Amino acid sequence: MAQIRHQIVIEAPALRVFPLVASGTGFKEWWAADVTKSVTNVELGFFKRNTVYRLQLSRVLEPHAAEWRCVSGNEWEGTRIAFELKDDHGKTTMRFTHADWKAETDYFVSCNTTWGELMFRLKAAAEGKSSGPLFTADGMAY
Repeated sequence: MAQIRHQIVIEAPALRVFPLVASGTGFKEWWAADVTKSVTNVELGFFKRNTVYRLQLSRVLEPHAAEWRCVSGNEWEGTRIAFELKDDHGKTTMRFTHADWKAETDYFVSCNTTWGELMFRLKAAAEGKSSGPLFTADGMAY
């Protein structure tokens, strides 16, 4: 199965990064403005809710790992989104994986590019330099 992978060093401890990847509230800071949440589930709305992804928190090892199972949404259904955090003297090396894609389609390639941008949004949010989520209520921020 196809996978998207990224790695980034964040100038903040894992305790600061973890809430950004393990909660709907955190996703609102760097990923999407339209987030509906419960304790272990989030729903992310994109492009005036023309696209909706539902995620379920499936693994948590605070502050080192959070994994989400995609339960709906285009080619995302059945995939996993994993964030692995390694603290190193006040910095965090984050490994990101969006796994279990059925194929490397054009949409997969587009998502890979978007996840690359999202890694820098996440880094900025953790470092206190956030410009907000990439996906606003109306579309995409630039």
